[in-house]
Amino acid sequence: MAAAREEFAAHGMGGARVGRIAERAGANKERIYGYFGSKEKLFAAVVAEALAEQAALLGLPTGDPAEYAGRIFDLHQQNPHMLRLMMWEALHYGTGTLPAEEQRTARYRDMITELSATLNTPTDPRTAHTFLALLGIAVLPAAFPQLTRLILGPAADAPVTRHHIVELARRMVADRPAAEPAPRT
Repeated sequence: MAAAREEFAAHGMGGARVGRIAERAGANKERIYGYFGSKEKLFAAVVAEALAEQAALLGLPTGDPAEYAGRIFDLHQQNPHMLRLMMWEALHYGTGTLPAEEQRTARYRDMITELSATLNTPTDPRTAHTFLALLGIAVLPAAFPQLTRLILGPAADAPVTRHHIVELARRMVADRPAAEPAPRT
């Protein structure tokens, strides 16, 4: 699995080669196929393992939501392969159904419910949007290091960037609007 994680993080679903995974792992290519059934199922297993690891490291968004955004930032700075796997997954599946989508959706619902309890707000689309925004600001520097460098300069400082993300997240959860805007028709 470690060899597959490295290969998929580096090359994605389309560019990864089971032969290279087998060679790196010291395993037989046919046995990998025999166990997983296909390269796509191996990719799904690697992503599932990385997401489980991420969930264990992050936990639920309890306590200060701004510090949770800081923990997300830290996780992706220290483990860039996790984010790369998720980005490759997005490129591979697009808007199609993901493996274990129902379980993953339930996990995010739990996170949104926990954030609602932390913020003392209803579990509603506004809270889901807030959670998505917390993820977005925390992940962006690792997802787009070239933008980080172009905007902040070649000597961009991760602790300073983390501080700004945490402060922005703090303002974001403190300044939530009182009511959901009416949908446009």
